[in-house]
Amino acid sequence: MSHAIVIEQTGGPEVMTWQEVPRPAPGPDELLVEVGAAGVNFIDIYLRTGIYDSPLPFTPGKEGAGRVVEVGERLRDRFAEGDRVAWAMGTGGYAEFATVPGDLAVRIPDGVSDEQAAAVLLQGMTAHFLTHSIVALEPGDPVLLHAGAGGVGLLLTQLLVREGVRVVTTVSTEQKAALSRGAGASEVIVGYDGFAEKVRELTDGIGARVVYDGVGADTFDGSLDALRTRGTLVLFGASSGPVSPVDPQTLNAKGSLVLTRPSLAHFIADREELERRASDLFEAVATDELDVRIGATYPMPDAGRAHEELAGRRTTGKLLLLP
Repeated sequence: MSHAIVIEQTGGPEVMTWQEVPRPAPGPDELLVEVGAAGVNFIDIYLRTGIYDSPLPFTPGKEGAGRVVEVGERLRDRFAEGDRVAWAMGTGGYAEFATVPGDLAVRIPDGVSDEQAAAVLLQGMTAHFLTHSIVALEPGDPVLLHAGAGGVGLLLTQLLVREGVRVVTTVSTEQKAALSRGAGASEVIVGYDGFAEKVRELTDGIGARVVYDGVGADTFDGSLDALRTRGTLVLFGASSGPVSPVDPQTLNAKGSLVLTRPSLAHFIADREELERRASDLFEAVATDELDVRIGATYPMPDAGRAHEELAGRRTTGKLLLLP
């Protein structure tokens, strides 16, 4: 037997209970991993609350890292017991043991801890595709990034700055502003009131080339207003709730804007792309070129508290659950 967080009905953080469950067995294309750390992400909240559908009951946790303890028969030429692996976009990470599809698992190199791997993979690969695969930015291009002190925000800022991009961020407190500046933001707007006008002031009235918006409902209209003519709004999350339907004519009226709603799954669509993005991130972490901020860790049974802190936007960096 082992233990896992189990959700039997959707709802608030209280629906996540720490239960004794049978130790899972891997299928032929799966690894059984002893979880060393599990990442806490907004997608876990969306699944817990029912915004995203999932069959009930289920164990949440899209991201994690740990040690392989059993290898499915069709993976024995690629993995071995004792390998350290990490994964994103899987299921069941809030547990002592998780079965992980081999196609999602990547080896963790020396120089990167389980905690760092679990903290960087999902949000880091999100930041990677947002930087490299959405809009071809030029050095000096101004972009606006909401929630600059969050897990994605700190990583995305660093990756954009490496490309020479001018990063303007929004944050909610002065403490978060200091973290955002430390990641390389050129300018930080504290508070979200009137941020579109402030972005235009900072860009001589022109506006941002790109807005990266993971907040959603609370910032969406202002994000459109912060863009220059033919700018792009990259809506990659909805921490404040989903955005209402948009009339395409609005994009025309505001300057022939482009709106995209990308998802990580579509940017790690094959093994080569997954390994390339993960390898880039792990190398940057191992060589200290990318700073991974772990904002807080919680015992696995306290997953509900971690969700409350994340949903309340009271956190900085990455939250992890430890068994």
